[in-house]
Amino acid sequence: MNTINPYKYPSTVILGNGEYPQAALPLEVLDKAHSVIICDGAANNYVPTGKPFDIIIGDGDSIADDIRRQYASRIIISSCQETNDQTKAVKYLAEKGVNDIAIVGATGKRDDHSLGNISLLIEYFNQGIMARIYTDHGIFIPTRGNTTLITRPGQQISIFNFGCTQLSAQGLQYPIRPFNSWWQGTLNEATADRCIITADGTFLIYVAY
Repeated sequence: MNTINPYKYPSTVILGNGEYPQAALPLEVLDKAHSVIICDGAANNYVPTGKPFDIIIGDGDSIADDIRRQYASRIIISSCQETNDQTKAVKYLAEKGVNDIAIVGATGKRDDHSLGNISLLIEYFNQGIMARIYTDHGIFIPTRGNTTLITRPGQQISIFNFGCTQLSAQGLQYPIRPFNSWWQGTLNEATADRCIITADGTFLIYVAY
């Protein structure tokens, strides 16, 4: 049985080039990080804060000239168009043996990019990488098999199926099943301080703050 506490977050953080986080939790995740990997143009907002970071990674097309000059030794340029900057950052960390990652700034600006970044969590998970996305409204967490989710009564929960043929839960207001469409698992609600999900495959949990 997997146990997930959405508020116990990884100390390694990727900052995406979506909308810079505004909500308290993603800002806390970023502020308390032991290691920060910045995706390309996100450096333009983060570097001027003076907070520490490890590297800037991406195709380099959005980095401000002054940051490019000052931090040239800490910029990794990858022009590969088969992966986006978020995946380049995840791959960089995985190659260093880091497989527990928080991602902030992955959504906003463009809805298609947001959806793509969220869906990539399943791809990373299938590669053995546990990455979570913290938005200004909630957390996306991939998992597999029987899972206990730490929550609170009344908290909004959504479940997105990625291949389960058996899917049920205790501690949610509405029953779940192996949904065929993503929308079918949305707008559920926790009724206790934990939700026990029984599953035979992979699924994505969204927990609203």
